Amino acid sequence: MTHKPAFPTSALMDRVARLVVKEGVTLGNLGDADRSLALAWVWAGLPAGAVVDEPGVNVHLKQALQGAARCLDTDHVELRRWLVDGGWLARDGYGRSYQRVAAAGLPEHQTSLGQALDGVDTSAVAARLLRERDTARQARHQAWLDSRQAAA
Repeated sequence: MTHKPAFPTSALMDRVARLVVKEGVTLGNLGDADRSLALAWVWAGLPAGAVVDEPGVNVHLKQALQGAARCLDTDHVELRRWLVDGGWLARDGYGRSYQRVAAAGLPEHQTSLGQALDGVDTSAVAARLLRERDTARQARHQAWLDSRQAAA
């Protein structure tokens, strides 16, 4: 068994980092590539293989919107629709049960992104990225304060 890295490539890490540290991102205003990345990011945080009823999938999506996908400005209902319409989440004919689509079963244009993010702990990665952003902001603010004090 090979060990899957915490993040598959630095290029993908850069794309995720740019998305995750934002605030107020609306799915409809994203380009196709960034929208796919945002949906894949949410998808990766859903339980693999489990069939979940609608209230259960709503809980998972609400948790994502408060955690790993807090950058998204949407509600769980709209997010669920985007995931189903994009082929990331399968729904039974009555909308009563949902299941995360396996990476191999994703639409062809999404397969490589799904395979790259499958198994990534999105909550841990998002928390790390947000800590890094906050640390950098604090350092910039302190440097600004120091420059003002030196100028005075």
